[in-house]
Amino acid sequence: MPGKSERNTDMSQKHNPGRDGQGSQPSQQSTASSRSPARTGQRSDRADGDREAAEPAFEGAPPSNTAPYNCNEGDNSFKALRWGVDSLYLSYPGELSRESDLRLKELKQLAQSNDPGEVAKAQLTLAGHIFEVKEKGASLFPYILEDGAFRIQLSRPGHKAPMAYVKVAAKFLAHVGPVEAERQLYALLSELGELKESANVSRIDLFVDFQSTFDMEGWDRHAWVTRASLINAYAVSGQFSGWSVGLGGIISARLYNKLLEIVVSGKEWIVPLWQKAGWDGSGLVWRLEFEIKREVLTQKGISKLYQVLDHLNGLWDYATTEWLRLTIPSDDDKTRSRWPIHPLWLMLSSIDWEGNGGPLGKRFTPTRSPSDDKLLQMAASTWFSYAAKHGFDATQLKEANDDLVAQLVTFLEKKAYEQGMPFDDYVAEKIALKHRQYNTAINDPEQEAKRQAMALEDEARAYRKASGS
Repeated sequence: MPGKSERNTDMSQKHNPGRDGQGSQPSQQSTASSRSPARTGQRSDRADGDREAAEPAFEGAPPSNTAPYNCNEGDNSFKALRWGVDSLYLSYPGELSRESDLRLKELKQLAQSNDPGEVAKAQLTLAGHIFEVKEKGASLFPYILEDGAFRIQLSRPGHKAPMAYVKVAAKFLAHVGPVEAERQLYALLSELGELKESANVSRIDLFVDFQSTFDMEGWDRHAWVTRASLINAYAVSGQFSGWSVGLGGIISARLYNKLLEIVVSGKEWIVPLWQKAGWDGSGLVWRLEFEIKREVLTQKGISKLYQVLDHLNGLWDYATTEWLRLTIPSDDDKTRSRWPIHPLWLMLSSIDWEGNGGPLGKRFTPTRSPSDDKLLQMAASTWFSYAAKHGFDATQLKEANDDLVAQLVTFLEKKAYEQGMPFDDYVAEKIALKHRQYNTAINDPEQEAKRQAMALEDEARAYRKASGS
């Protein structure tokens, strides 16, 4: 089991990071202890009005991040491309309205129907988002809504659980940053019920994407000095893919080949952001990521989102200098806390969260549909396979295409007949199910219009009653 780090870091100062969770590229000579002092950040009022919260318990003396030898890797040994908030899980104390409860119950029943046409109608529009209403809930949260920006779990009225537990999508965060994402989320949830407090953070993941000439497999597990007990190295098809430390704990870290991960996750939208930050596409991009759960945040007295965002520098310092360090093991010194810091870790721990951490995505849609490239790749694979099977060659593109389309129509007509449906109705039903899955269109616009009209009438009635008119 790796020994505990005895280093502490000065986290008593209150920092105000860039509120979009990003930061400007640091100088390679900067250290975690050289950050600018606190400054007043812009804060939006919320229902609780709890701005006078306790200061976080970040105390101790700053570490000395000094390598014991001259690093001759050159100026290209490290380049930070982007850093910020990758995953964000929020909870909101409050209560779902009775009207929303009834509406969600109806939509959930539609989602559970054996009739695909009814299932396709299990959608809810809120603040410009078209949410899929899931057929199943989770513990304490019977209703689940999802699109490309948010996955929202909702509790029933009268329960002690928070009204909402929400995962904010990484792509949405890369488009607007955590402050704007939460602002939109708060407005959206306010349409469903009464929010009694501002957002609590259940989990936040902080990341740095970077290039480096250092060999990420150039050390063994003993070089990690950490409070965690689990340290693992990974490889994919014989290629080293990264490290993990403390997985499953209240704080954990991963250092991994982000390009390899994208192949599995399909997060190609990150690549243009790297290119804007100076990546030429020729080298590996690595990610250091810390997953920090609510238990750590409450220990530090920063459970609210605005508090957490005000102390990202402190959290990063804690994670990279107290909880985990990459060191250069010394055979002459058995006290691991005195081992010198690896030069790569000096640079990673010196990331300054005060400013702009790289470009944000310019385009975002809350749909969850595959990219056209992926769909066309699937179509091309099918087309080539069909042409080869039936003996078409490269000079018979039109003939092969016409034959494939004709056979496809025949296949769909057979499926419609087997289900006792007209062909057009069968096709419309299949497309509607994809609309629901991809959040691309409302399948029952007339019913949605009626619902919105009733909601407006209810608001007007409540206003007249409150004003005595």
